[in-house]
Order: sequence, then C-alpha cells, then structure tokens
Amino acid sequence: MFETLSATPPDAIVGMIKIAAADTNPKKIDLGVGIYQDKVGATPVMRAVKEAEKRLLREEDSKKYIGIHGNPAFNSLFSKLIFGANSEAITSGRLATAQAAGGSGALRLGAELIKLANPAATIWVSTPTWANHQPLIGSTGLRIKQYPYYNKETQRIDFDDMCAELRDNAKVGDAVLLHGCCHNPTGADLSESQWQTIADLMLEKNLLPFVDLAYAGLGDGLAQDSYGLRLLAGIFPELVLAASCSKNFGLYKERVGLVGALCATPDDAKLAHGQIGLTMRRMISMPPDHGAALVAKILADPALTADWKTELEDMRVRMTGLRASLGEALLVQGAEQMAAAITAQKGMFSLLPVSQEQADKLRSEHSVFLLNSGRINIAGARTETIDRLADCILAVL
Repeated sequence: MFETLSATPPDAIVGMIKIAAADTNPKKIDLGVGIYQDKVGATPVMRAVKEAEKRLLREEDSKKYIGIHGNPAFNSLFSKLIFGANSEAITSGRLATAQAAGGSGALRLGAELIKLANPAATIWVSTPTWANHQPLIGSTGLRIKQYPYYNKETQRIDFDDMCAELRDNAKVGDAVLLHGCCHNPTGADLSESQWQTIADLMLEKNLLPFVDLAYAGLGDGLAQDSYGLRLLAGIFPELVLAASCSKNFGLYKERVGLVGALCATPDDAKLAHGQIGLTMRRMISMPPDHGAALVAKILADPALTADWKTELEDMRVRMTGLRASLGEALLVQGAEQMAAAITAQKGMFSLLPVSQEQADKLRSEHSVFLLNSGRINIAGARTETIDRLADCILAVL
C-alpha cells in the first residue's frame, strides 16, 4: 500500500545543516541551525543539568510510568518560574498544566484544547513566524490566518498594521498566537507599551491569547522575558501557554515543554486539565520523563537554580555582545538601519533584509549559511568572525 504515498518536500533547516556540514571552507560561518552555540561552536550540557543528572542516576529507583500529565514537580516548579511563584495565576487554582514533548508538543496540545472548546476558532499567527507553527497548529484542522508583524524593508515591527488587522478581522473566540519573547525568526519583540495596547485590543475583542514562550531568559532576562505572559495572565480570564526548556536549559533532544491553560474558574481548570490529559493519552499516551525530572531537580534546589541562572545569563550576555559587535561592524560601513535593528533585537535570531537570491550568494560565494528567509542565528557567530560576516552581508546587498 505504501507505494501510494507522495514524496515529502525536504525540510529547509535540515537541508541547510547538511549543506553547511559539507562546506570545507575554513572561514565558513554557520548561522542556520537554531541552537545555542558557545564561543567555540559547541552546544554544551549546562553545569546544573550535569549535576542534576548525577543525582538522578544516584537516586532514581524506578522507571515506572509517570502519568498522562507528566512530572508533577516539573509542572508546578516550571509554572511558578514563568508566571511568578506568587502570581494570581498560580495561587488561584485557575491554571491547568501538563508536561509536553517539547515546545512543539505543547503547541499541539494547546491547539487541540482550543479546538475542543471552540472548533470554529481561527488561530492568528504573525507574518513571519516560526516555520513549524502553521503545520503544527493547522494539522489540528483549525483555520489559520496571519496578521502583519515585521516589515523586512524597514526592519521594524508593523505594530499599527498588526492592531488594525486584528481589530478589523479577528472574531470573538479567535486565538492570537503571540511570541512571548525573542521572536522567531525576527528577534523583534513587542515593547511593554505595545504589549499593553495589544492586550487591551484583544480584551475588547474577546480574543484568546495563545502565548509561545520558547526562549525565556535569552532576551532581557527571565522575569523580563515573561513580561507579556504575566501581563496577559493578570487581566485575561483565559489564555493558553506553550513553553519550552530546549533553549534555556539546553535540553533540546530531551523534548521538555509545558502546556498551560489559564481558565476563568478553578472548576474550568479541572475540566481543561482532564481534556489535556485525555488528548495526551490519545496522541502519545504520556510524555518522556528524563528531561522534566532534571528541570524539576534544578528548580527544587536553590544552589542548582542559582548556577543555572548564572550560566543562562552568560549565554544571554554573549549573544547580546555579538549583536552589539555585528551592529557596530555594519554601522562603520554605513548600514545604519540594519545595525540599529540587529542591536535592538532579542535572543538568538535576526531576519536580514536579503532576498532568496542574496541568501544563495551568501552561501555559495561567501560560505555564510542562513535560511532562504534571511534568518540568522546570532549564536552561530564568533567574535573573530563578526567583521567578515558584516562584509559578506553588505557584499550581497
């Protein structure tokens, strides 16, 4: 029967990894894959994770099932980290949570919950957005529409157009997918005043916030990067959250995420909790425990938590420094607009104002690897390659 299957298109990012690996130019700069890299190009296991693994290996006495909602300690501790331990979302009993198979699993579970509650809902996503948002959410059968977000020519957020689109065309009960911080692929985040404006608009229109928080701690800091989520949680009766531990704990292959549903009442939260568990059971039965157990151990131990925060801050500062250096190198050569944009953006990604043809030239003529969209991972750069990177970008522009 399998001869009836159609061929699948190659994944752009996976394909880029292979092309970059095959390039033998000693001066190549690989900015394609979306993972953190240190100053020598490695993606190390964080110190606190190493220590937590030692303790887990020593203390774990069973591999029994953990249940369809995942690791309870992880769900509780990670929720407190991102919402705030004393926040109303935590203390009210209105928050239903479950461990997910990475941020992707959390997005899918959140979308499935929205579909169960309102099958007619439309999910609004930014233009551009992470390449897997639409396939993940759209595969639930929910309708997806786009709102303007980032103008590649001006290299700024199209905030007025974003608000106008949602105000004029979003319907009651629709959900708006918002990047909590470190927008992928642009790195351009909403300001605090813009968060307030969009919150007011969505509240007036009775729209549901659907927050994707994949990079907490890598933008301005842990608390600052949760600003938008905490603002929304403080004023909305309901929201959906998909959060990830891939980047901030370096647990990429362990697939650790959290799905949350803030509900109007504790009774509603019990209903949502049950439906999330039932959906999990039908999809994968229950999530893997190892990575979540590590996060729980780290967050339960003040010393491990402090060491993790220190290393996370080192990662954030390194990327901020690379942004500043690239911005300075571009500014020296007169690219003021691009320099200002890259310096102001947050997290791992920026979206260069290049066409697909120019992206091809960067790869083929300069061995600078990036996605066709122009997305670069700033963590893939090194201090000694910044000047060459700026020269190559301006050469194709």
